[in-house]
Amino acid sequence: MSKGGGFRLDDPEGEVGIEFMVVTDASRAHPTTYLAPLTYRGAPLDGADHALLGTAEHGVLGRRWIYDGCHDPVLVAQLLAFIQGRAQAQDQNISDTPNHDVTRSYTGDDLAPADFTTADDHEGTALSSPRGTVLRLHRVLRPHPDGTPVLPARAIGHVAGPWQTPDGGTARGLFVTVYPARP
Repeated sequence: MSKGGGFRLDDPEGEVGIEFMVVTDASRAHPTTYLAPLTYRGAPLDGADHALLGTAEHGVLGRRWIYDGCHDPVLVAQLLAFIQGRAQAQDQNISDTPNHDVTRSYTGDDLAPADFTTADDHEGTALSSPRGTVLRLHRVLRPHPDGTPVLPARAIGHVAGPWQTPDGGTARGLFVTVYPARP
């Protein structure tokens, strides 16, 4: 696996690290690129043992519990804030530096943090709100041929960004697609 890019979101409380990491598995003839939404916490997240990926030691912060971020309410809240334009994507490696290469759009009603349910399949993760809105995180990334991702017909929002390909080029595709509640 090789890191190909991604972005961070800031927790307003400053307690939880939020990162959307793009990694590529180039061990096969056709490399596959994945989106890994992660959170880093200073203590275990209650009720999220199933989403714990492991622990790591940070040189300054000490032990960190690393979670699949789709199961972390702080990541979900900040992703909603970003999609709606109330938060800014940040550079992965430089503090306090916006990442303007990560884009977003949203044309629906206000999305408030709520008890989203999480469902995984072989291509991604669906975060469903009690009101029926679905955030579809694309875990297997598909580059758009001309670099401009095309939203599906029913989509009311998105998050898109670039990543480095194994051959040194750049690709761009959808990280998240937002769908409205079904009528």
